[in-house]
Amino acid sequence: MNEIEFTKMHGIGNDYIYFTSMPCPPDKLPQFSRLLSDRHCGIGGDGIILVLPSDIADFRMRIFNADGSEARMCGNGSRCVGKLVYDCQLTHKKELTLETLSGIKHLTLHPGRDGKIEAVTVNMGQVRTSAPVELETSAGSVKVYPVDMGNPHGVVFIDCDPDCFDVHRIGSELENNPYWPDRANIEFARILEPGHIKMRVWERGSGETMACGTGACAVAAAAWYSGRSAEASRVSLPGGDLDIKILPDATVLMTGGATTVFHGKIELKI
Repeated sequence: MNEIEFTKMHGIGNDYIYFTSMPCPPDKLPQFSRLLSDRHCGIGGDGIILVLPSDIADFRMRIFNADGSEARMCGNGSRCVGKLVYDCQLTHKKELTLETLSGIKHLTLHPGRDGKIEAVTVNMGQVRTSAPVELETSAGSVKVYPVDMGNPHGVVFIDCDPDCFDVHRIGSELENNPYWPDRANIEFARILEPGHIKMRVWERGSGETMACGTGACAVAAAAWYSGRSAEASRVSLPGGDLDIKILPDATVLMTGGATTVFHGKIELKI
């Protein structure tokens, strides 16, 4: 049995288990994530995130979903990484670079009165939006805006309250639509008023989550692209709000909170 230290964190409800060193042999990481993410028999979370050394940035982030698949990027996770490395004194910088499978991301850390990080702004890079496509579901044809935030998204604008929408059924069907060879994250959004969007998200590999940072960016970008919203939006998710700003060159800035839940150790044999 190996005793492994971890930190449980969440970004507006999008919760992961964080490690600052390799917790198991690399080939065991998918199994490791499945075991620890289980909310009944494990620690519980949307997956695990590793914070590792980098040759090209201040830190490197690897993300494994609850089903063991590896994700390219996680907006909420990147904010938590910024808080973790600063609060645990792994760095004293308030401007950080973070290596991900979607490239290097730039983080600006915002300390609170207690000196701990309470919010982080992430430069998510340039968004790529596409004209909507019609995809078939069991509820009929759905207009979906494909958005590339370094990971694939499909944004669906709906007229009803997202709380009343069948996110689990339609989200799962669209996630696995052949349009996306590697599956996609699916967002269901409603424009509440100019500059304010409400959404729910079905994440590939995890199902519905309380929040998705790249998903909120994708929704804001699709709303901007389709003329539904201006360049700045507050996006409300079940776990809380994120402020998204799209710059003239299509670079996306995301600002939101990051929360440490607890530190712990676990004994696990793999």
